[in-house]
Amino acid sequence: MAPCLEQCSKIISVRYTLAVLGSIAMAIVYGLKVNLSVAIVSMVNHTAVESENEHNNTGTEDGPFVWSNTVQGLLKSAYFWGYILAQLPAARIAELVSAKWVMFFSVFINVVCTILSPVAAKWHYSVFLLMRILEGVGGGVTFPGMHVLLSRWAPPCERSVMSSIVYAGTALGTVIFTLVTGLISSAFGWEAIFYIEGGCAAVWLILWLIVASDSPNQHMFISTEEKNMIVASLNEGDISNEKKKLSVPWKAVLTSPAFLAILVTHTCCNWGWYMVLIELPHYMSMILKYKIADNAVISSIPYFTMWVFSMILSKSLDVLRGKEKITTTTARKISTLISSIIPLLCFLTICYTGNDRTLVTVFMTVAITAIGGMFSGYLSNHIDIAPNFAGTLIAITNTFATVPGIVVPVIVGELTQRNPTVESWQIVFWVTITLYAIATIIYGIFGSGEEQKWNKPSVGETQPLRTLKCPKIQYNDDST
Repeated sequence: MAPCLEQCSKIISVRYTLAVLGSIAMAIVYGLKVNLSVAIVSMVNHTAVESENEHNNTGTEDGPFVWSNTVQGLLKSAYFWGYILAQLPAARIAELVSAKWVMFFSVFINVVCTILSPVAAKWHYSVFLLMRILEGVGGGVTFPGMHVLLSRWAPPCERSVMSSIVYAGTALGTVIFTLVTGLISSAFGWEAIFYIEGGCAAVWLILWLIVASDSPNQHMFISTEEKNMIVASLNEGDISNEKKKLSVPWKAVLTSPAFLAILVTHTCCNWGWYMVLIELPHYMSMILKYKIADNAVISSIPYFTMWVFSMILSKSLDVLRGKEKITTTTARKISTLISSIIPLLCFLTICYTGNDRTLVTVFMTVAITAIGGMFSGYLSNHIDIAPNFAGTLIAITNTFATVPGIVVPVIVGELTQRNPTVESWQIVFWVTITLYAIATIIYGIFGSGEEQKWNKPSVGETQPLRTLKCPKIQYNDDST
């Protein structure tokens, strides 16, 4: 079996196979995160919840649970409580022990808790809340784990594409799970959502154990040519990632303008990201009066266009960087500004289109599509400025950026319970617009794609920064 796999590795790039599996992992984790936003519509007994009587006009069938808007908001936000707790511990484990096993844990706990969710919900909503918190713990380790893997597997001139492949899985997972969740609910009921999706996701665990490794040097079946190319491009001949244990230079990190720009931008932009990710089905049901099956289909379309757009944008930027037409800093700023300015303008327009289905749907689609620029923008920027601490940096920024995930569902739940009209949503949109404006200004001024001196604290501040290249793979005659 090994010779066969070695031969395949000369034909199929191991690093891109790993990126695709990473993308599927992100799709699973994000899909199991957002499925509740769709599932809860058919789980709640809207007739029994006085403040939700408007839902009876949408054709939504009542479910078994009498959960108020506040309880629903807590259930949606509970995921992020666990998400925050897991960030930094996962980052250091990934950097110092194994990013491969961190990712395995992520999907494993999500699969288990998803399958147990129907029983938990029937027992008591507090038990269901616990399942969501534990899923959040699993979700919280994904970005630190994948950032560490990308820092060890992605050649610099392929970093935008590989990062986008991996993280665009969040959009693809949202597309698939949002659509499938609505269809499963309509055909088989809300309980089937958790059993079917959790069971199918378990297949990934087996594939990951076979294919993944923490670095090219540890991979059993990678070709010598590909391994040498990756190692040479990262200048890792003298600093083996799996052996070098670096202490985080906390003072330098927390006073770095380049890092703080990512921190502010990630936090501000995530308000808009989580607003559409968590609350879009609720908005389309409450304001636009979509039925659950239509809601799932319409809600999923923007995430597909986001996925396509992010792939095109990242590849275009990597080509331009490879030809030295633009710098890494320029590439990151282009992506980030696209992901903030365009949604800002779209949400501003949505504020004043009322409940016009067509206009709101079009502008929401454009906004979510443009948000895909984050994958090759600020979200992969941590690896540029400090590849040795990529996991820790993403853990810090993602911890702060998770606060909107907790706050958004609670605020939306409270506002819509008091006043279930478009005016309540306008408040949410205006907060989103303001935060996008802040992100645009801060990142436009302070964002950087250059490796920072403190990435190698052991060599001192005067050490010149390395210039990372992407040498071409040279194949021997007997390998062609």
